Amino acid sequence: MEQINFGPMFEVMISPATGNEKEWAASLMAKSEPWTTLGVGIDQCLRACSEEENHLYIAHNNGEPVGLIILRDHGVAGSPYIKSIAVETTHRNKGIGKQLLKFAEEKYRQDARFIFLCVSSFNRKAQEFYLENNYTLIGEFKDYIVEGHSELLMQKRLR
Repeated sequence: MEQINFGPMFEVMISPATGNEKEWAASLMAKSEPWTTLGVGIDQCLRACSEEENHLYIAHNNGEPVGLIILRDHGVAGSPYIKSIAVETTHRNKGIGKQLLKFAEEKYRQDARFIFLCVSSFNRKAQEFYLENNYTLIGEFKDYIVEGHSELLMQKRLR
């Protein structure tokens, strides 16, 4: 079982989701950006949390789920891809998102040179977060999911 403890800053453990946590994760996604603006409902979120090629990990604080990350081993041109990341509203700005990113980067560092993700053009806060964590904008998919909004492709070099 993959598990990381990030120490005293904010007690967070990251581990693969259990069956019950998939429903919790889908609920968190469905009530968070970008999914609300994109019109992605709970059923689609539950499908994303359950697809075999997706790896869902949950960040826990004191045994309670506080965040999630969905990874694909071969998402973009054979490289790892961060499909989704979310943190409970009450636990934001505590470094959990950063720890989830670091978890993904460390998971793939040995075998991949780059990791990729997409962020919605309207989700400026998320764009800033990824830029602060050394992700680089490399492309744009115009009107990709919703007319009038783009998905921005970002990458980070792992090694």
